[in-house]
Amino acid sequence: MSRQLHLNLNFLNAGTFGGAWRWPASDPASFYDIDFWIRTAQLAERATFDAVFLADFPALSDNPEFRPFQSLEPTVVLTAIAAATRHLGLIGTASSSYNEPYNIARRFASLDHVSRGRAGLNIVTTADPASGRNFGAEVRPAHAARYERGAEFAEVVGALWDSWEDGAVLGDKSAGRLIDPARVHVINHRGTYFSVAGPLNVPRSPQGRPIVVQAGGSDEGRDLAARHADAVFSVALTLADAQQYSGDLRARAVAHGRQASDILIFPGLVTVIGGTEAEAKRREQELWELLPFEYGLRRLAGTLGVPPESLDLDKPLPSLPLVVDGIQTFFKGAVATAQRGNLTVRQLIRAQGGGTGHRIVVGTPEQIADGIAEWFATGFVDGFNVMPDVIASGFDAFAEAVVPLLRRKGIFRERYEGATLRDHLGLARPARRPAPGETSFGASANVTALRQ
Repeated sequence: MSRQLHLNLNFLNAGTFGGAWRWPASDPASFYDIDFWIRTAQLAERATFDAVFLADFPALSDNPEFRPFQSLEPTVVLTAIAAATRHLGLIGTASSSYNEPYNIARRFASLDHVSRGRAGLNIVTTADPASGRNFGAEVRPAHAARYERGAEFAEVVGALWDSWEDGAVLGDKSAGRLIDPARVHVINHRGTYFSVAGPLNVPRSPQGRPIVVQAGGSDEGRDLAARHADAVFSVALTLADAQQYSGDLRARAVAHGRQASDILIFPGLVTVIGGTEAEAKRREQELWELLPFEYGLRRLAGTLGVPPESLDLDKPLPSLPLVVDGIQTFFKGAVATAQRGNLTVRQLIRAQGGGTGHRIVVGTPEQIADGIAEWFATGFVDGFNVMPDVIASGFDAFAEAVVPLLRRKGIFRERYEGATLRDHLGLARPARRPAPGETSFGASANVTALRQ
């Protein structure tokens, strides 16, 4: 079979554009309406998308006066979607900064069982002060420390998923043995940030391990992805960006003893679709007019790590530090966009759709499909995180008009061939990796210690 394109729906409430909730077809209350999430996921499944992806943000911020926010907890939503779908992958976000590995490993292993092998975990290192204050962190940890914790978090989560061997559940009624304790392992992790005995109390899941996703663009983020990720959600505003990122990430993976093909790369792709190019541009203009300019200015200032009043709308960006102690991926993307087009702050806000940070494509279904095929053919990307401008109408247009064109080009599936998310992504079920210090749960000394 020829190389196949992968598509995920990056489900950002009413849509990627900040004013999407004000679009005539949108319901302003949909961001906490589970029926809306389920209906949209079912449309993604009918379009044979690989997965739906839910971001998360454990704080009420991002100017809730002006747009919806990530409200419902991702794994709760994904569990509801799992019950209403059969094939669609289910990727949710969890913060390594404000979670414990055991809880997250258990939650996503449970989701993998509930969905019969469709779960994926996106590990993020949360940087914003608002989230920190909700977890008792008055001072934000430095960037390097967040990624050190994130790397150890990923290591422990993986060890817990692997703490059960396949075949550990015996279910032998005649012998009276439910579990073979010799096939269950105490991981005995003692690290800088976490001390976790294990084992997990959930048997090895259908995928062996749920898919692991990472989205960091900094050196530390790329290294974390190269060591642990099955897929990466990236920012690529140009093909040159995509080429540089792909080459760097895959080289890092090889340096960590992996194959370059072990990691799939999915840039974000914001779509604005119209029957004609003029119609698409008019739609973009109308969406832009629904977004208060104040919102876009605040988003950009937050991305750049500067006060909003320091940005003059009709002048280029002021001098900025080389990096910020925040989300470096979007910081670098915004600065590169401004410099490449010699844009004023006002033009930059417009170019970013009011703060999406990802590449925006505006055009007909044919133009969108041709652009996707062009990027995919380079080999720099394996697919895209599709980010419709408005879910209530923009995703319908992509699913019903763009997807058939991609199928006609022979690069996207007509139907699901496998049952699990790993099947959809063409990734093998991994073998269990013993933890460095693990011991058998069946050893009497370990059992005694755990009971004390």
